Amino acid sequence: MQSTNTADNYVDNELVKQLPGFTSHHVLVNDVQLHYVSGGQGKPLVLLPGWPQTWWSYHKIMPLLAESYQVIVVELRGMGSSDKPTTGYSKKGMASDVSALLDQLGLERTYIAGHDIGAAVAFSFAAHFPEKTEKLIVLDTPHPDENLYKLPMLPIGAGVHPWWVAFNQVQHLPEQVLEGRFNLVQDWLFDQLLEDKTAINSFDRQVYAQAYNSQDAIRASNGWYQTFPEDIADIKDKRIEAPTIGIAGPAGYQLLSYVLPSYIDQLELKEVVGSGHFVQEEKPLETSRFIRDFLG
Repeated sequence: MQSTNTADNYVDNELVKQLPGFTSHHVLVNDVQLHYVSGGQGKPLVLLPGWPQTWWSYHKIMPLLAESYQVIVVELRGMGSSDKPTTGYSKKGMASDVSALLDQLGLERTYIAGHDIGAAVAFSFAAHFPEKTEKLIVLDTPHPDENLYKLPMLPIGAGVHPWWVAFNQVQHLPEQVLEGRFNLVQDWLFDQLLEDKTAINSFDRQVYAQAYNSQDAIRASNGWYQTFPEDIADIKDKRIEAPTIGIAGPAGYQLLSYVLPSYIDQLELKEVVGSGHFVQEEKPLETSRFIRDFLG
């Protein structure tokens, strides 16, 4: 059972105690202090979380993957316990942070996986640092490209209208409106984008709410979206050399099937039946099995 819910229960040093064999670290790269959690042995496997979450989004699959790999879950600049500078949020720039982290750890090559915004950074890492990329795993979300300009202003038919992509482009207003109550956005997203709404439980939601409730955290995470025009230019005409797998629920599977073949030659796609957007939390056994089978 969880102890009485206080703010202290949701800090990294307490959370990592729930994952035996994992430890929490900070390292300075590119003038930014990044937070990461690591554990396990074997070839390195970097996991990058997405919006609106933290490293904790991988807590269900980290022990499963650590049986075979050295798992390194990195909080991107602007996320969780990592620094929140005012610049540097392009996916290429954040991929450079990951590259510098690997240099600090003495790792020449890695498997790399990402979910949501983290998937975009992992994709950018494979595109711009092919010499460091062993294999690429894309969870449910492609890298921003010109297809984003086709997103509708109004909802069309069934499905979730991604209004937050536009809202997060607005500077200064979101952090003023949402400071101290970002959980309203998170809970709406979780409830809309999960098939099983209990897969991200009340404790998990409080972890994420505490990480995003400050003005700096909201401003920084919006920065990931405000660089989309730069990201689209950075990835244009790029090819991914590394073997790649896309893993997604049915909606994400359709999106990955449409976008990824334009960039990747050695591509596998796996559909996680019965899952929404947050595949590693909703279907951890299936997601980790797909990853392990792909990596070998």
